[in-house]
Amino acid sequence: MVKEIDFFVEKPIVMVGLMGAGKTSVGRALARRLGMPFVDSDKEIEAAAGCSVVDIFSMYGEEEFRRAEQRVIARIFDTPPSLKVISTGEGAFITPVVREMVLGRALSIWLKADLDLLVKRTNFRDTRPQLLHADSRKILAQLIEERYNIYAKADITVETSDESLRKTLDKVIAAIKEYKKDKKNG
Repeated sequence: MVKEIDFFVEKPIVMVGLMGAGKTSVGRALARRLGMPFVDSDKEIEAAAGCSVVDIFSMYGEEEFRRAEQRVIARIFDTPPSLKVISTGEGAFITPVVREMVLGRALSIWLKADLDLLVKRTNFRDTRPQLLHADSRKILAQLIEERYNIYAKADITVETSDESLRKTLDKVIAAIKEYKKDKKNG
């Protein structure tokens, strides 16, 4: 069922980008607007593991977390309904197997945010394992350097700023419409 939208979605939509870019809040709002279910892959990982992402990182390390993330994202794709909005953790799309899965099975949307916005949105949270007890600006700058060229492989890029959720959501919907129009005409 599609609400308020004059287009149909044929594939799941996957939100990608760095922590603090707005993947969860924008993804949830997009799902609501489209009348589709919303799934947060980090929450699904936590439910499967019985502990938080921070705990998984500290007990098992990032490599094991990425393996669990890959399995959970594959399960999310394979679990009905097929049409849904999925928010992924910041490292998911960086993992080649996950990226290939997303690019092959979904419409991927990169929420691209600048360093100042990411720092502002992540500074006071203790749910980001890579930023705990560290210089968040330095780490986020390094992640931007390492990952933005990979996120750029997403189907759609939406530049976000310190704006309302509604404005970002409107930008995402406009970008989806433009993408679908280009695909149709291309």
